[in-house]
Amino acid sequence: MQPIDVELAVLETSELTTFPCSVQNLRRTSAEKTKTPPSLLNPKKQKRRKKQGPCRKLIPEQGLITTDIAKYWRQRYSLFSRYDDGIQMDEEGWFSATPEEIAATHAARASSGTIVIDCFSGVGGNAIQFALRIRGCHVVAIDIDPQKIGYAINNAKIYGVEDNIDFIVGDFFQLAPFLKADVVFLSPPWGGPSYKKIQNFTLDLFKPRDGYSIFQVAQKITPNIIMFLPRNVDINQVEELSWLSSPPLNFEIEESHVQGYTKGITAYFGYIVSGSPGLSKLSEVVTSQGIPSFFTAGMRLLGFNH
Repeated sequence: MQPIDVELAVLETSELTTFPCSVQNLRRTSAEKTKTPPSLLNPKKQKRRKKQGPCRKLIPEQGLITTDIAKYWRQRYSLFSRYDDGIQMDEEGWFSATPEEIAATHAARASSGTIVIDCFSGVGGNAIQFALRIRGCHVVAIDIDPQKIGYAINNAKIYGVEDNIDFIVGDFFQLAPFLKADVVFLSPPWGGPSYKKIQNFTLDLFKPRDGYSIFQVAQKITPNIIMFLPRNVDINQVEELSWLSSPPLNFEIEESHVQGYTKGITAYFGYIVSGSPGLSKLSEVVTSQGIPSFFTAGMRLLGFNH
């Protein structure tokens, strides 16, 4: 699937630049190991080691990265179960990709035949799960970084869902007035791993705009919104978002776990809240029988009714 040309810079798949690879074996064989000369065992004769900068480790598939990212690399199969098949990520992708198990839970809230917009798609984790797990679901994946879109295209091909996702390089806030969908997924940048040091993560800390502004833009597309948020987010402020509509939106919040550890907070708004009528009725209205889903998606993306 080629990225959609929206009169913005669009990355062609032939121009993808892969992350630097450097495969080395850092283990020494027993034959290479030598005994320490007795003279060096004397502390007086030992040379002090020079102070080194931040420790860096070699991750075989991805090259040199910081030890902070090495922690995420050890969890690579929780991010993408098919990681060994050629998954590509930049350094930011390591700590911003939604764990696959959580992304699948998000996708389960959508109904078959729906259109989903992933507004800050990154390397494609959530977009892939929506396209993979929901029959007839079509995803519009948007990111302002062409390199991330390139990685997302590669990753979608690995999961075999590239034909169910339209990839767009562009600014979500500029594109939003022209978009239509059944569900909007929001996982705006949290500011990197340093977010964990904040005791109470307020909505004004989100980038590139505060959480209230991001939500209001998404709300003009659809009231059915999924937000994946830091585990230390201010819950009261998240609940306030439901009151930005009149009447207020249905609201639900849950902790998102992987192997018993809380990875984030997911907030659901609109019909996708448990116990609501659901999106099935909405899908009956917006999806015409007999029209291929990809054609329907393209028409609705451009704002045409059918």
